[in-house]
Amino acid sequence: MIELLHIQTQTIHAVQKAANFIQQQIGHVHQQDVEVKSLNSLVTYVDKEAEKILVNELKNCLPQATFITEENTIEQQQGEWQWIIDPLDGTTNFIHQVPVFCISVALKYRDEIVVGVVYELNRNELFYASKNKGAFLNGNKIQVSATQSMSESLIATGFPYYDFDFIDTYLSFFKHLMTTTRGIRRLGSSAVDLCYIACGRFDAYFEYALSPWDVAAGALIVQEAGGVVADFKGEKNWLFGREIVATNSLIAATFQSTLSTFFINK
Repeated sequence: MIELLHIQTQTIHAVQKAANFIQQQIGHVHQQDVEVKSLNSLVTYVDKEAEKILVNELKNCLPQATFITEENTIEQQQGEWQWIIDPLDGTTNFIHQVPVFCISVALKYRDEIVVGVVYELNRNELFYASKNKGAFLNGNKIQVSATQSMSESLIATGFPYYDFDFIDTYLSFFKHLMTTTRGIRRLGSSAVDLCYIACGRFDAYFEYALSPWDVAAGALIVQEAGGVVADFKGEKNWLFGREIVATNSLIAATFQSTLSTFFINK
């Protein structure tokens, strides 16, 4: 029987090792070190090397597990146990030295995320959770906010940077939120946004055109902190469905219904 808390501890160790490398590289990446994978999707040697560190460490942690990784430094395979890794979520921020970026690692067993670790390097904030064990920030248990109304809610999102199919719908919803909530924030790291939902800094978060490594760890942390995670239809296809909504439990129904009037019920 695999002990998830033991796996969680080993995952944290792997993340901290990769974080040490990334921290040494802050301010040393130049334009010639930046590769363009696709429109506005950037990668550096830091992303790739950090991913290799994580893969090597996690191979030893759970040898039977396969991998889904952003930078494809290892063969992507299906498996009963599967690591889902983003070695540097917020690469554009990292390149421009905007201090919001993190490492995100999740472990999936069959169809469920069972361990999630997100480390935001700039504030030295380590978020983590294991299935049914609660969510934590630097050793302290966390929970989502108790905000009960949209008018008192602070909303987080991510701006589309390559998939502009829903740009008009997005801007219409954005306008609605500007006039009915306390404000909107765009940090540039979906994993950080989710963790900020989990610890009560944000009340709701939505974004589309995402990949599994963007959301896997953060979504579990939100759920273990008492929050609600869904896709835009209010269903459970948020891991591979390329869209996600995360809220506290008190405004979940209202936010989901409001979002649906823009993105679904058109």
